[in-house]
Amino acid sequence: MHAMPLPPRLKLVPPGAWVALAWCASTVFTFLARVRLPGEETANVLAAVQFYRWDGLLILTVACALALLGSMWLHRRPLTALGLLLTAAAFLTTNLAVGAIQLAQFLAVDLALYFIAAGRPRRTGVATLCVALAVLVAWESLRLLRGWGIGTLEELTVALTAVVAWLLGDASHRTRAYGETLRAQAATQAVTDERLRIAREMHDMVAHSIGIIALQAGAAARVVHTQPDAAGEAMTAVETAGRETLAGLRRMLVALRQADQDRAPALGDPQLHPAEGLADLDRLAAATTAAGVRVDVHWKGARRQLPPDIDLSAFRIVQESITNVVRHAETKACRVTVDHLEEYVAVEVTDDGRGRGSTTDTGFGLVGMRERVALLHGEFTAGPRPEGGFRVTARLPVPATAAATGVAA
Repeated sequence: MHAMPLPPRLKLVPPGAWVALAWCASTVFTFLARVRLPGEETANVLAAVQFYRWDGLLILTVACALALLGSMWLHRRPLTALGLLLTAAAFLTTNLAVGAIQLAQFLAVDLALYFIAAGRPRRTGVATLCVALAVLVAWESLRLLRGWGIGTLEELTVALTAVVAWLLGDASHRTRAYGETLRAQAATQAVTDERLRIAREMHDMVAHSIGIIALQAGAAARVVHTQPDAAGEAMTAVETAGRETLAGLRRMLVALRQADQDRAPALGDPQLHPAEGLADLDRLAAATTAAGVRVDVHWKGARRQLPPDIDLSAFRIVQESITNVVRHAETKACRVTVDHLEEYVAVEVTDDGRGRGSTTDTGFGLVGMRERVALLHGEFTAGPRPEGGFRVTARLPVPATAAATGVAA
């Protein structure tokens, strides 16, 4: 069974207040045990001779003062506070004419042991437990040296309650420390995941644009003397790709530095554009085709609005695959197929080149694609085709709510 959580107002009560309340309750119980209550023929415990005398009342006053002072110091000086509570218990016990420190007088000490073990370092909790047990042993030893009777069983019971209180506090301390460790690990993992996500976005965005720029620049260099107009068009394409890449990087940096994602952009801030998705495939294909590698896009199934993370991941996988074709395949064309299935959206990129994508891509392209698909619990394959060339396929599961919303192609 799970322990019921404390109400919020009770959590605001400091530990010292609980200890003081326990002392007051135990003191009241001590008096009640020595008077005849309704329905009883006699009192449960006979009162000592000095219990109601002026000296007994003075000892009671001193014990209560020490206990309340110890309760006040529990948060700042736990060892001193426990010493005062133990002294108060010993003082009050001398007023009862009994052979052992009673459980009622030790109740406040037990509660203090719990709070110290729960909220302080373990060595402090162990030290306070040893002090409490040492006082019990010293009490019994002193009575034995004086030839007085002792209550061995009663003292063992009190010692047992002290150990149990410390164990409960130590368990609470360990549970809280474990929870803090889990929260720290979760925060670290969240930071790592976010860094990997940003790294994937940066790689997918920059790698594709740089590939197009390199292809256009190479074409311009080859025809700059024979076909200056074509060279000019290629360099214009290089400029356009460079500006788009810089704009994308600027948007990403603005998004990263924006402290509150919900606030409206301030006057003069660049507006953050929506994330890219499969709807941008035609633009991507046109830009790559203009760079010299023809991209044929084929759609299957009823096109529909996808969740942003799935839409972006599918687009990035296609974009990175096309980038690998431009950089490594040494071919002039590739084919992109997007299939909207009932429970999945599947993308496939194939080419008839040299089929070296898996061995030549020494960067993070294929690794990033696998990570994207794994995070979405999908399926990913990449490798040479038997008939030549290279194939990249990814199947991303689509939630039922999104699958039920179709958009005509």
